[in-house]
Amino acid sequence: MPRVPLPDELGRRAFTTAEGVRSGLGTGRLRGPDLLRPFHGVRTVAEASDTVARCRTYLPRLRPGQFFSHDTAARLWGVPLPTRFDPTAPLHVSTFAPRRPPRTRGVIGHELGPDRATIVVRGGLPVTDAASTWLQLAGVLALDDLVAAGDHLVLDPAVLDPLDLRPFLSLDELVEAAREFRGRGSRLATEAAPLVRVGAESRPETLVRLLLARSGLPEPVVNHVVTAVDGRFIARVDLAYPDLRIAIEYDGDQHRTSTQQYEHDIARFDRLHEALVVRVRSHGLFRDPADTVARVARALAARSR
Repeated sequence: MPRVPLPDELGRRAFTTAEGVRSGLGTGRLRGPDLLRPFHGVRTVAEASDTVARCRTYLPRLRPGQFFSHDTAARLWGVPLPTRFDPTAPLHVSTFAPRRPPRTRGVIGHELGPDRATIVVRGGLPVTDAASTWLQLAGVLALDDLVAAGDHLVLDPAVLDPLDLRPFLSLDELVEAAREFRGRGSRLATEAAPLVRVGAESRPETLVRLLLARSGLPEPVVNHVVTAVDGRFIARVDLAYPDLRIAIEYDGDQHRTSTQQYEHDIARFDRLHEALVVRVRSHGLFRDPADTVARVARALAARSR
């Protein structure tokens, strides 16, 4: 027997079984092999590929007063998280007391005090605001990763996306939020806030900056713009000691796997022919940070003579 087609509206989004029944679908059709069951009582035709899609899939189950929080909110804000945070882990959904949090497969529910978060709508999804999300991360991240999360949230990028205005909060707002916070991780938030900088565009850039400063070297400038004598743009480097003409560049996997990226980098380095460029790879950051510190120290010594 031919499969009963889904109404157009339900074929384009996740829906509850109750919605399906109201649209004329029988229980047998709702158990059809073409329909996925990502959450209890929810059906969809498309598998969610990322956190945003998973949250949209859960949206039909979201009750008034419930919102996405914690690790899930961090991903909705695009915060770079360590690899130990599994993007396919259960979603974090919160509510303010005395409302009860959800209890269902695929979701971790939280009941928050009314002063513990501010809720905004991001991409059509209710989520804790950037400051509240960062403070929640203070309870689960190490110091450097919390600083990297802060760097991401206060970033005012060189290339703006008109559909996703940045920064998500100002540095002053982040520092003030940490100062007033009294929840889990408050001590770490207070320690991390003064280390946050405007300008870092990736987690590795932040980690390299913190590594060098913690090792006793001068703190480099983030995403420094190099210009010619006539003011013409030459390049923008991840980290720099401008007075000494030293650039520090982190080479991620895209530099190794993308021919276009590789050629772009070569062209950039050619334009920086008067600068001493220290290139840092993943191994030099995560496995042998002492080597990275030594290489930068040698560059500083060479240019300081």
